[in-house]
Amino acid sequence: MKKILFLMLCCLPALAQTKSDLQGTARVFDLEFTSQELDTLYSDVLDNLANYKAMHKLSLNNNVPLSLWQNPALPGMKFDQKQRPIIWPKSIAKLPANKSDLAFYSIDQLAYLIKSRQITSLDLTRFFIERIKKYGDTLQCVVSLQEEIAFKQARQADREIAAGKYRGLLHGIPYGLKDLFAIKGTKTTWGAAPYKDQIIEEDAYVYQRLRDAGAVLVAKFSMGALAMGDYWFGGRTKNPWNLTYGSSGSSAGSASATVAGLVPFAIGTETWGSIVSPSTTCGATGLRPTFGSVSRSGAMALSYSLDKIGPICRSANDAAIVFSFIHGTDGQDLAAVNRPFNYDANRSLKGMKIGYAKNYFDKIKDTTMNEWKVISLLKKQGVQLIPVDFPDSTAYPFNIIDVVINAERGAQFDELTRNNVDDLLTRQNKSDLPNRFRTSRFIPAVEYINAQRHRYVLMQKVNAVVSQFDAIICPSRGGGNQSAITNLTGHPVVCVPNGFDSKTKLPTGISFVGKLYDEGTILRVAKFYQDLTNYDEAHPKQFMQD
Repeated sequence: MKKILFLMLCCLPALAQTKSDLQGTARVFDLEFTSQELDTLYSDVLDNLANYKAMHKLSLNNNVPLSLWQNPALPGMKFDQKQRPIIWPKSIAKLPANKSDLAFYSIDQLAYLIKSRQITSLDLTRFFIERIKKYGDTLQCVVSLQEEIAFKQARQADREIAAGKYRGLLHGIPYGLKDLFAIKGTKTTWGAAPYKDQIIEEDAYVYQRLRDAGAVLVAKFSMGALAMGDYWFGGRTKNPWNLTYGSSGSSAGSASATVAGLVPFAIGTETWGSIVSPSTTCGATGLRPTFGSVSRSGAMALSYSLDKIGPICRSANDAAIVFSFIHGTDGQDLAAVNRPFNYDANRSLKGMKIGYAKNYFDKIKDTTMNEWKVISLLKKQGVQLIPVDFPDSTAYPFNIIDVVINAERGAQFDELTRNNVDDLLTRQNKSDLPNRFRTSRFIPAVEYINAQRHRYVLMQKVNAVVSQFDAIICPSRGGGNQSAITNLTGHPVVCVPNGFDSKTKLPTGISFVGKLYDEGTILRVAKFYQDLTNYDEAHPKQFMQD
């Protein structure tokens, strides 16, 4: 048996060098062959091995995509093609007596201060950079401070605004990027030691869009190494509410920094939970848009059929503002599309059909929990909530996402594993990426392809439910199935804080699931909830005073 395992590790994915090895290898994949079948296939296995070895001699950069592209839309689906004027809430703001309060102003409040010349972008940028310098090490959330870029962009914003060339609500507003987005002349570390000095001479699409909007990049924030968890080569990113806890990940620094008031907003990515999980854990508002709503060009690829880009903010309205500027495509990401983003912040919920995932809520037996309080509050406001069975393990009888994500990320970092560079990664436990990369070598192509076919069936089942509603409310925590399912199907989700856990005292959250490419509706529903509560205005005390 030891010999078989040794050969399986050395000769992946052919797995065997002698006919006697093949039977044991086949059983690992739930197969059984007769002696005659083994005799017949043996030479083909060796031919395949030679082919793989030839392929391994040709290096593939991380930015080389698949020739197959995921599309969340099903046949017959029709989507809104008309971009209507976006209706933002009216916002008036004045400089606070205590300047440190600026750290927790909303984007539209900061925009009003800049547009009305109460503060310059340069002064606001200096303010947030000072906060980053003061608290960044405490939170272990900053990979690189981008002062040169920040001051250059802030001065340009001030000149343009003084000349009457106002670009919109992000003009002059500081922000941060998860450190998997390439920017010319800067390090893009992917949170991993093997890449900590990496420079990619490319400007990521999302950075270009924010730059064109006049936003000011002040920092690149930490991420779990290669987009998993909250451990990176610089340590573990902390939760602003309790520094003995991690921030969750993998958009660890983006969530932590936003909640601590080091930036008004940051950009994260999600493959499976990497926006929703840290946003929920830290008490931020996170928007995971429809798959393909934002071009991923210039971003590290982990899983081409699952990766998504979205904003991490302090409110749903802030998330709507950021998304309005970053959605769309440059044509470099063939899974990305241009769809309208229609958002009316003042629209009531009257006439909307809103459901709640009763089968998920029923698993939360204690009806005093924060999740149930959301349902109770909305009902008291006259919102008609319709109970619905949202697809769960009965529609998801095996772990599709593990097969898909492990196969795809194993391929993306093939050379890291093959050349044993994965030994340099900070975390080496069973659940960490080095082991998962190795485990991925035992996923046959046939099983990966069939998992994708099962995924298509799942997309049909989920769309049959989601298409009936404007939004469906789901728990954010303990909702692993919902998170896995909606990441597989590509549906948008916005998560917002809904209180604090009675035991850990950490934030909890609630999620709103929407139709494909209809981020505007779920953001409106989330804003309605946030207008009724003040959880999005709660801030960790130790970061409220400068």
